[in-house]
Amino acid sequence: MPAFQTPQGSIYFEQRGSRADPPIVLIHGLGCQIVHWPDTFIEGLRSEGFRVVMLDNRDAGLSFGNGKSTPEIAQLIQALEDPDAVDPPYRLADMADDVAHLLDHLGQSGAHLVGVSMGGMIAQYVALNHAERVFSLSLLMSSTGNPDIPTPAAEVVAALGTTVVSPTRAESIEAARAANRIFGGPYFDSCEVGIGRFVEIAYDRASRPNGVRRQLGAILSDGDRRSMLATVEIPALMIHGDQDPLVDQFGSVDLAETIPNSRLRIIEKLGHDLPEPLIPQILQEIVTHIREHPAPR
Repeated sequence: MPAFQTPQGSIYFEQRGSRADPPIVLIHGLGCQIVHWPDTFIEGLRSEGFRVVMLDNRDAGLSFGNGKSTPEIAQLIQALEDPDAVDPPYRLADMADDVAHLLDHLGQSGAHLVGVSMGGMIAQYVALNHAERVFSLSLLMSSTGNPDIPTPAAEVVAALGTTVVSPTRAESIEAARAANRIFGGPYFDSCEVGIGRFVEIAYDRASRPNGVRRQLGAILSDGDRRSMLATVEIPALMIHGDQDPLVDQFGSVDLAETIPNSRLRIIEKLGHDLPEPLIPQILQEIVTHIREHPAPR
């Protein structure tokens, strides 16, 4: 099994492409595993001449967990308004350290980072704390942590909540499918063309609802990152959908206004998902950005 040890525990990873090709590290979102990356997305990057490296974040998939403490649902709800309401066992910055350890394990001086949602927040901390390891940033459906960013509607929060409390396999899978359909927005059925397709395989590979709660605690407790992000000099691309019900598109607008060397792309009909019909457009934006900012030699 392709895994390596960090000081905290074992991280599972996979990679595709030649070692001689420039590396891209994909960092996924809340509760997501390597199997949530659409093959067309991975192969689209690989076919453009990049080595694609993916990891299961801590507390997801086959990577280590942290069972010291798990935030209660009530604490997480309260943390939507007050980040101090939850004290998670680890922070987004700790998850960023896992990415740096991955680069160490691979013997890579650095990589282009592509982060989705929570993965985009983790990538921000790699850029903040390990700037010399980041060639470029592509942040999808992410945000700055600005408290003025509109929060999700009540039914969206409720859908997120059902994914961490459903007790049986059948109920968990159904709840995850229903949630992904909501997150994916009105134009594309996530269970047909988005990451909702992978719910069953992900559950059978590793069902870790307590890990999702701890990851969510890391997100909600993090607070406003704008003052730190204003110092980032790494070229950054923000991609967001105009139909995202989970992370408002103002999150990426705010990122683009905060990080000096950045640009923003709003994609019509895109929700909080990676639907097949829009993957070519997303890939084109990412590949163009990376080619404009090649790895230093």
